[in-house]
Amino acid sequence: MTRHAMVSCPTCHAEVKWSETSPWRPFCSARCRAIDLGDWASDRFVISGSDLTDGAAESPHPANGPRQ
Repeated sequence: MTRHAMVSCPTCHAEVKWSETSPWRPFCSARCRAIDLGDWASDRFVISGSDLTDGAAESPHPANGPRQ
């Protein structure tokens, strides 16, 4: 018998079995998954770091190198 880990849904904190039978894992439902996506889209959730637009026009991307 295979044991599956139980995780907590990031949105409602319900217990979710981490297996192929849980199609929305780590979420408990499509609704909780959509709520989480909406939070990211509305900037309620953000990953901190420097703003990529600061100085982007001044320095070329290292992979591109100087234009000839």
